[in-house]
Amino acid sequence: MGILHRQPWAVATAAAVPLLSLASPPFLKLADVSPSWAVLWLLPWALVDGPLSGGLAGLGLGLLMDSLNLGDATQIPALAGLGWWWGHLARQGPPIQRSLSLGLLALLGTFLLGLSLLLQRHGFRLPGPIPQLSGLHTLLAQTLLTGLLAPMICSPLLLLWRQRQPR
Repeated sequence: MGILHRQPWAVATAAAVPLLSLASPPFLKLADVSPSWAVLWLLPWALVDGPLSGGLAGLGLGLLMDSLNLGDATQIPALAGLGWWWGHLARQGPPIQRSLSLGLLALLGTFLLGLSLLLQRHGFRLPGPIPQLSGLHTLLAQTLLTGLLAPMICSPLLLLWRQRQPR
């Protein structure tokens, strides 16, 4: 495990995720859908701190995000899995630092998170046309927006948190 989880200021930045989700700045929406702030925070965290810390951060962040929603679908397994996978991916090869790589990882992560929520809500049965189209609309809009914002949000966080890591 890395060192980020031992620094209170870094852990406190996770509190910004539910606040941004609640505030939902209108200028950062696409078709009235906000980006996945959880993915935008978890991606650089897991890339810097490793798979165990990434999985635990995903678990904690999933608990925070689920506390905002009254629905029956949970973000916990998807966020914990993404945190572990991204942390493992960072340990396997050269450091991920290109904006395109961050954007693609965020795009894929948001799609998997949204797909997990969609499957939990509707199962594997095909719902009627109205819920299916609205769920697909939300999934695609959030995936695209998060992928586009990832280089601008994840890159500075990644640089800041990597500078705090011991050499």
